[in-house]
Amino acid sequence: MKRVLVTGAGGFIGHHLVSYLKKKSYWVRGADLKYPEYEPTAADDFALLDLRRWEDCLQATDGIDEVYALAADMGGMGFISAHHAEILRNNSLINIHTLDAARENGVKRYLYASSACVYPEYRQTDANVTALKEEDAYPAHPQDAYGWEKLVTERLCTHYLEDYGLETRIVRFHNIFGPLGTWDGGREKAPAALCRKVSLAKHSGSFEIEIWGDGEQTRSFCYIDDCVDGIYRLMRSNHREPLNLGQDRLVTINQLADMVAKIAGIKLARKHIPGPQGVRGRNSDNTRLREVLRWEPQISLEEGLRRTYLWIDSQVRAAERGALKSVPNRSSVGRPVSVS
Repeated sequence: MKRVLVTGAGGFIGHHLVSYLKKKSYWVRGADLKYPEYEPTAADDFALLDLRRWEDCLQATDGIDEVYALAADMGGMGFISAHHAEILRNNSLINIHTLDAARENGVKRYLYASSACVYPEYRQTDANVTALKEEDAYPAHPQDAYGWEKLVTERLCTHYLEDYGLETRIVRFHNIFGPLGTWDGGREKAPAALCRKVSLAKHSGSFEIEIWGDGEQTRSFCYIDDCVDGIYRLMRSNHREPLNLGQDRLVTINQLADMVAKIAGIKLARKHIPGPQGVRGRNSDNTRLREVLRWEPQISLEEGLRRTYLWIDSQVRAAERGALKSVPNRSSVGRPVSVS
């Protein structure tokens, strides 16, 4: 049985990936600072480790054949635009130590989770943005420290392949969303934040939500089930260059809010207020994804939002009843929507 490590297994994508790999009959070790928040992990072994530390990375990768490196200090636009030094320091330590420990322990294959934040801001100044191809990352000018750290680690993975023969794979996520992810507290992303705010508006009868900016900033959003399927397909492929993973359907934040409101069965007013918005527009060019994997995401935005809203609505109602074991910080209920 092949033994795999998923770092960041206490987080949103990592937790879903652990469950996916177990269904594929892998032996899975999860590693993170914390256990998954919303349901027990399916991992065979879950190690509470600080992957900023070299010794902890050696422990995590011991006896492992393949690594899915998802651990990162991250969040929505509100978080990554306000914690540059913290993000750059923590994620650089995590990535350098995990990659080097994998080499030290003879790991055969290593997938690194990068981000669409590596793409230059100068290519994303228009809401009607041209979809981003993988080669558009250069000349480099990523968004914020988070994007720079991701791009530098991509280069590090490439050089570990060239210099040490470690088979690395690089995936660039475009706004992954779904159930069992952060939905409150400041690190949540736009779909989760909107689902929470719509749910609260529905149950309170206020029927108004706040959105940073004019809401005409655009993104594409990919449902979590497609994300983990794509990750696995890339890991099993022979493709060694960075690869986009996301939907290629561009929507505005206002449109996203309307979709969630329709799912909830209500009509909402939108109050637009100042706040960090990230780039004006971002979309994934999936040409290479289709060529390399002979596959692309299958779940529609509407269906993904429906599943996500139903789960977050259940969390909101449980929190209001005091039924959650760990009730999110209710002072953050009015926090505006962020995008990354």
